[in-house]
Amino acid sequence: MKISLCMIVRDEELALPNCLESVKGLFSEIIIVDTGSTDKTVEIAREYTDKVYFFDWCDDFSAARNFAFSKAEGDYLAWLDADDVIEDRGEWLRLFELIETERPDVVILPYNAAFDESGKVILSYDRERIVRAGAGFRFVGAVHEAIELRGKIIRGEAAVCHRKLRPNPPGRNLKILDRLVSEGKPLDPRMKYYYARELFGAGRPDEAERYYRQCAEDGSAWAENRVSALFELSGLLRSRGRNAEADSALLGTLLLGEPRADVCCEIGRILLERGNLGAAKLWYSLAPVQFRKRSGGFVPEDCGGYLPYMQLCVICDRLGESSLAESYNELAGRLRETPEYLFNKRLFAERKRTENN
Repeated sequence: MKISLCMIVRDEELALPNCLESVKGLFSEIIIVDTGSTDKTVEIAREYTDKVYFFDWCDDFSAARNFAFSKAEGDYLAWLDADDVIEDRGEWLRLFELIETERPDVVILPYNAAFDESGKVILSYDRERIVRAGAGFRFVGAVHEAIELRGKIIRGEAAVCHRKLRPNPPGRNLKILDRLVSEGKPLDPRMKYYYARELFGAGRPDEAERYYRQCAEDGSAWAENRVSALFELSGLLRSRGRNAEADSALLGTLLLGEPRADVCCEIGRILLERGNLGAAKLWYSLAPVQFRKRSGGFVPEDCGGYLPYMQLCVICDRLGESSLAESYNELAGRLRETPEYLFNKRLFAERKRTENN
């Protein structure tokens, strides 16, 4: 069985060596498509593979990735970005054995996208990472491109780590999406969600609200995109003082399926802010349970443990449940030893000394 690694790159002389060193010897071949580099990217790529191709950039990431796929000869096609690395080669070798046995159409793997100062993962989500060649899989979407899932799908534990060394060019994705809209080209529901995110980040909240709503109200959209659209719309509305509408958008996520951990934490935060300690405790308690189900979406790791445990510590302390509050603080501390955790730890210890005197 042969697995081809397919990449598109541009001006990645800083990141590309780390990526290619991490995958050396893992894949049957490495396909690298350059979309217009002016630095040493191409020279670096040729140190690792003789299969380097060129693609005239047309503001369409899917077009470039599909071109890279077209150059591959493997039984399976994998993809990475230049600032991605593979850090557990053993897990990847076990994954290849699983693919050999299972012969799936699509392999979904964790994408560790952000890390704290100690290197701990703080954001990880699933991505379609490997697909069967010859089955007609293609990327769609000019930006935030993805492969539509079908056939036999398996999930593995072999993670890809995103080790970004420099930010993307400012406004790049927004510029592409603005152009598509100005040319009258339709955006599918997924692209409407990402367009809304870009608009909100660029300080264009009215337009962002419109596209968030269009995505959320489209029954053909992927449920996770609809949940994310409503969740982010609630934040947008709350930032503009429209709290009743924000509550409605947030609660609307519950009509689309089981609550995500970030939704649980946000409902808990609002209830705590409004003094409803019992209800806040309920929702924060639910967050770790829901996080373990890994339903999808961009849910920060903290929402699955540290954040709800710290808030449960506060709530239980206010309810007079000191022992339970201390237990939640210790659960939080096992995940992240923050100044807040240490402060609480000292506070509980001081209370015990006072009680014993």
